[in-house]
Amino acid sequence: MSSPAPAALRLHPLRDSATMLRRSLRRMLRYPSMTVTLVAMPIVFLLLFVYVFGGTLGAGLGGAVPGGAAGGRAAYATYVAPAIILMTVTAAVQGTAITIAMDLTEGIVARFRTMHIARVSVLTGHVLGSLIQAAFSVAVVTGVALLVGFRPTAGPGGWLAAAGFLAAVAFALVWLAVALGQVSGSVETASNLPMPLVLLPFLGSGFVPTDSMPAGLRWFAEHQPFTPIIETLRGLLMDEPVGGDAWVALAWCAAIALGGYLWSRRLFNREPAR
Repeated sequence: MSSPAPAALRLHPLRDSATMLRRSLRRMLRYPSMTVTLVAMPIVFLLLFVYVFGGTLGAGLGGAVPGGAAGGRAAYATYVAPAIILMTVTAAVQGTAITIAMDLTEGIVARFRTMHIARVSVLTGHVLGSLIQAAFSVAVVTGVALLVGFRPTAGPGGWLAAAGFLAAVAFALVWLAVALGQVSGSVETASNLPMPLVLLPFLGSGFVPTDSMPAGLRWFAEHQPFTPIIETLRGLLMDEPVGGDAWVALAWCAAIALGGYLWSRRLFNREPAR
């Protein structure tokens, strides 16, 4: 008489995702240097653009400043702060790609694949940890921006809307970074692949109005995804109408999130090459 087949073990995606999230948070606490670096870079850019270039760039803003305030260093701080806040999110995303690549090269992901855990929990833990890291970084950078002259006029509703919008942007970019981290062959490559995400705010309306750009660059700036994202964030923080920019920005976020998620899942489910 043959013995009965053992019952299949159930997977617990939520419990496993929570475990992976705790792992991500503990690593951030044990190795805070990456978080400090990711926060320091946008702060350096903020101080550089406000105190070194702010006087000259602010003088050319004129009516481009929300509310139509006269240009100057103080007005430029208000103009550039949303771009720096978005850059903070992209910097955190760069850290996500590096962390994913570290896990792959160190073999811990291969170990996870042999364990009885939901596969999706490995990536979900990284995504949730990166969102928390991005929220912390944005809070610190926004505080510094307020100290150097950023003067948003939004009420509590505007701040909540801006926070929710930034969460949507971060969620989309983090999933893209998860894919970039997996497709990288090394940690060094993973640190460079997301670099266009850090540079794109410079090629949009983040630092100067697109009206001041040459025709070809202006066309690119007005049609790349970060320009409607910056304009929506700027409008929410300054209590200005966001118009169609919000819908365009959310459409970009949905497309990037869906594409990043599908790409990440396909990469993670393939046979490991290393």
